[in-house]
Amino acid sequence: MGTENRQLHIFFFPFLAQGHMIPTVELAKLFASRGVKATIITTTLNARLLAQTIQRSKDSGIEVGLLPVKFPSAEAGLPEGFESAHMVTSAEMQKKFFMATTMLEPQIGQILEEHAPDCLVADMFFPWATDVARKHGVPRLVFHGTGFFSLSATECVRVHKPHNNVSSDSEPFVIPSLPHEIKLTRNQLPDFAEGNVDTGFPKLFNDSIESEVTSYGVIVNSFYELERDYADHYRKFWEGRRGI
Repeated sequence: MGTENRQLHIFFFPFLAQGHMIPTVELAKLFASRGVKATIITTTLNARLLAQTIQRSKDSGIEVGLLPVKFPSAEAGLPEGFESAHMVTSAEMQKKFFMATTMLEPQIGQILEEHAPDCLVADMFFPWATDVARKHGVPRLVFHGTGFFSLSATECVRVHKPHNNVSSDSEPFVIPSLPHEIKLTRNQLPDFAEGNVDTGFPKLFNDSIESEVTSYGVIVNSFYELERDYADHYRKFWEGRRGI
């Protein structure tokens, strides 16, 4: 009987950027409203920034916990208090910031060992979270703060590389395999689409995709009625590889 009534405990680990933090907090609140014990892991500074939002949620009857971790700013060569992607002003800073996020792995591993949650929902830009969660027997779900359309388009560009078949950066190309005809130019592509996947952000993005394949599943910040065609497309694209 005790096992049947045990409350599920899920940890949420957002990437350290407002565009990732906000949808993750909303997701945690949604789970909490359904009776799940929800805890957000974030850095000390970001925990303080979220405190008011969490308190308002608590006042409305939805309780979400906060578990702060120390961000290794100094160890990565960043100024103390540098704990958010919006503070990045150069390519060198970006490199150090991403390196610092990988240095959070030991703390996350220790937290998983101590608390033994039922699941870890970690942002896509923590590719190492899949392995550290598996090591501690915790299922890891990847969270995408974006929707199915952008995920489908990104994957089709990454896999099919249609931008390699045009003669200039301004010549349009059709993204293959999508439900509708979508045209782009190379000028409109993000850096990771054409960069060397062995370094910098392109490597992080590629590592994120690989960690998705071996994760327990994926949560997307969308709903079926909003973009039915692209939800179906994305599921089919990854069919048999993990749950969405």
